[in-house]
Amino acid sequence: MLRRPVRSYVLRGGRMGTGQIRALKELAPRFVLPFDPLVPPDLDAAFGRAAPRVLEVGFGMGDATAQVAAARPDLDFIGVEVHVAGVGALLKRIGDEGLGNLRIVQHDAVEVLRRLVAPDSLHAIHVWFPDPWHKARHHKRRLVQPAFIALAASRLARGGRLHLATDWLPYADQMLEVLNAEPALVNEAPEGGFIERPELRPLTKFEQRGLRLGHGVRDLVFSRR
Repeated sequence: MLRRPVRSYVLRGGRMGTGQIRALKELAPRFVLPFDPLVPPDLDAAFGRAAPRVLEVGFGMGDATAQVAAARPDLDFIGVEVHVAGVGALLKRIGDEGLGNLRIVQHDAVEVLRRLVAPDSLHAIHVWFPDPWHKARHHKRRLVQPAFIALAASRLARGGRLHLATDWLPYADQMLEVLNAEPALVNEAPEGGFIERPELRPLTKFEQRGLRLGHGVRDLVFSRR
């Protein structure tokens, strides 16, 4: 059983504009899936179709999520985020851009994967720019640990992809070590290391900030055996 002695995030407040507040009120009933570990959602009913599904862990303010969903209408996207300001921001994008292939779960991503997502069911999982928890004493808070990667791999369909990205190079090295050690996954990089940014992933605000600060950005793409 996967245990979570610590969280990989800290809940924080955030200011919301009137548009975000309105989106939460008007759109959440349709586009936010409830977290009920006893009654997993019927995703075919929620999306109104059966399509390959991608789960994004920690979408922040949802910019990249909205861009990817708009670019790939053939896929259904489930964005998982704990912060209400981010949920409100993405709901506003859903309403403004008519993104019918996107739903949200406002809850801990580990619990969502464990309780709501069936094994062998996802087309892909995205973990883009998770908190690197820079200080050594906080490394235990990092999301990318062996237990999480094993759980994520178990939720991918055969051939499904786990795509991670970070602008903190020490964390990238840890990610690579953890992913390489997971027997259910195989590295898609030609030489077994990092990969060029896939076309699907847009240039996010986090990435642009990292590049301005001189940080290198690393992408890792592993597929389920």
